[in-house]
Amino acid sequence: MASSSSSSPHKKHDVFISFRGEDTRANFTSFLHAALCKNHIETYIDYRIKKGEEVWEELEKAIKASALFLVVFSENYASSTWCLNELVEIMKCKKNDEDNVVVIPVFYRIEPSHVRKHTGSYQTALAKQKKQGKDMIQRWKNALFEVANLSGFDSSTYRTENDLIEDIIKVVSQNLNQKYTNELRCLFIPDENYSSIESLLKNDSSEVRTIGIWGMGGIGKTTLAATIFQKVSSIYEGSCFLENVTEESKRHGLSYTYNRLFSKLLGEDHGIDTTKVISSIVMKRLKRMKAFIVLDDVRTLELLENLIGVGHDCLGAGSRVIVTTRDKHVLTGGGIDEIHQVKEMNSQNSMRLFSLNAFKKILPNEGYEQISNNVVSYAKGNPLALKVLGSFLRTKSKREWDSAINKLKEIPNAEIQKILG
Repeated sequence: MASSSSSSPHKKHDVFISFRGEDTRANFTSFLHAALCKNHIETYIDYRIKKGEEVWEELEKAIKASALFLVVFSENYASSTWCLNELVEIMKCKKNDEDNVVVIPVFYRIEPSHVRKHTGSYQTALAKQKKQGKDMIQRWKNALFEVANLSGFDSSTYRTENDLIEDIIKVVSQNLNQKYTNELRCLFIPDENYSSIESLLKNDSSEVRTIGIWGMGGIGKTTLAATIFQKVSSIYEGSCFLENVTEESKRHGLSYTYNRLFSKLLGEDHGIDTTKVISSIVMKRLKRMKAFIVLDDVRTLELLENLIGVGHDCLGAGSRVIVTTRDKHVLTGGGIDEIHQVKEMNSQNSMRLFSLNAFKKILPNEGYEQISNNVVSYAKGNPLALKVLGSFLRTKSKREWDSAINKLKEIPNAEIQKILG
């Protein structure tokens, strides 16, 4: 269940288990790990007994690449400096990324207050670590206190360990489903797409710069542009996001589009008529303004030249204009300064998006894995296609799935083909 990066970085591992090997390696932790794997939850666990610098470097990377942490507190957890250092690193990650990192304590045959208040075996273990120095011991104590105060599980309240593990799996799944559902709402914007546009915007040029985003329909151009707009528009003196520019211009006329553009930038309606010269007062105001503009779904060179021409002539130094289109030639012909092609979703994120729409969870139901792979392959990493296919198949039986997939291969679904075309 590993995920790729995005603007809100996705994690390689769903779960990282921190545990004291001598206490739980041969029993509880092994059973927990097996249950997580059975539920298709990508879990990092280190069973190695021998530790060293290379192992620690690997663990640090794994911790930073994990979305959720299960910390199994047991009788001798605090006697391991290795476990304590892991815990400090885990809490460091949580503090650096509060919204995306979840830490869940599991008190296995240990009184939670011993961990929280550093009493019992935890007091004894920490007392033996004096040679590590006061600062280090305090960091360990702080981490123990912070994690022990988080919502978690106490094994003493369960009749069997199997019941405990079942509840842990439920909570982990709920957390991951919520996390990945939120990320999927952004269609898993691949990191290379986001980073590329962001770097282009950071160009220190005082000139008015134009950036083109192109790709097939449904690939996520508008979502990418909207995400960038939401993040950076506030640092500009004026901003405007115009969706469906081509459709709106056809329906209401170019004057309407101009009026929306300048009214949003200036915060007032100027009733601009494109058959006349824009008033010198409006022109002067715009010329002094550092603006950020997104023109979404521009399909013709003529429309682009009309809109971008006005932008270059009227906007102030340092302004940026993003244009989205399906046709790269619109951008090259229109003299756009920088052009970026939106990359399709990778196979893992494609499966997640499809599953969310088909099964209401981030992985296929048991028995649907192969047929889901076939659908994901057909959609070619297109987010909108994956959503349409998932929603279409959601209420169908497995037999109906087989029939629908075969029909798609023989007689392509018009809506999907329109998206992918």
